[in-house]
Amino acid sequence: MARGRNFYYEGPVSDHFDGQVFFNPGKPWTKTPLDLLKWNLSREGKESWPEHYPSPFRDEPPARVAGAALRVTPVGHASLLIQTAGLNILIDPVWSSRASPVGFAGPRRVNAPGIAFESLPKIDAVLVTHNHYDHLDTDTLARLVKAHDPRIVTPLGNDAIMRSAGVGGRVEAHDWGDRVALSDALAVHLEPCYHWSARGLFDRRHALWAAFVLEGPGGSVYHIGDTGFGDGAPFAAIRKRHGRPRLAIVPIGAYEPRWFMQDQHINPDEAVRIVRACGAHYAIGHHWGTFKLTDEGIERPLEALAAALAAHGHDGDRFRPLRPGQAWEVPAIAGA
Repeated sequence: MARGRNFYYEGPVSDHFDGQVFFNPGKPWTKTPLDLLKWNLSREGKESWPEHYPSPFRDEPPARVAGAALRVTPVGHASLLIQTAGLNILIDPVWSSRASPVGFAGPRRVNAPGIAFESLPKIDAVLVTHNHYDHLDTDTLARLVKAHDPRIVTPLGNDAIMRSAGVGGRVEAHDWGDRVALSDALAVHLEPCYHWSARGLFDRRHALWAAFVLEGPGGSVYHIGDTGFGDGAPFAAIRKRHGRPRLAIVPIGAYEPRWFMQDQHINPDEAVRIVRACGAHYAIGHHWGTFKLTDEGIERPLEALAAALAAHGHDGDRFRPLRPGQAWEVPAIAGA
């Protein structure tokens, strides 16, 4: 049978690319358009959000953070600024008012970005985990290229999306297992996670998704944009490959209803299990409280995370669900 073409990537077959689409090894794609329709038509369990949920924090980041020091500021949803080893790194930056292909519809943000765009320090690198609109915002990327000319690192295929949208700049795409040096002191590794990709109806899994591990002088930072939990194998593997992370940044929102979301989005209990599996000393919970994407109420992730931390006997001060603009100078770890 003739294969269809991939819209964004052409490359050799691998253990997670069949020549047309990317996939999670050992995890067949089970959701259908009928499942999506069933979820959207159902009203059961859907909780409303307030029109506004402003954060009490607003960050004015320093120009640089040197050496092993580590400063992290959530911008909102899945967007964060990481400052360490003299570099300023943005992950999945979204300053737009909607996470949507159009400006007049789709999920609208309920709080302002925790850092004003004009207050950003010089951005050296941008990491984009995958191509969903709440993570890959071409308008924001184009603004960043114009204002900062950062290096943009993303998984395979997403570079084509950026270029076709006119982002420009220094965009490069890499595969799972690749190590990319950002400076003499800092490198990023692309790691597997259980997710998928699409920008429209006909490009499902045409671009790769990934988690990131930042390798630096003060220990590693493990960042997951989106993932399901599955068998937990990718998270335990991080500890074997990279040692215990100094910090894990994991999603804690957009998880209901579980029958539909569990393959691609973890809940707070699974987030705690990931942090424990990888052995992270500290953790930040993101992906909550800015864009309404699923059915749970806006503060349900906070309640569920508190319950999960108590159930697992995990120190709540070491796992913080930060608000936009709430900067954290992450403590050092012995032996880093």
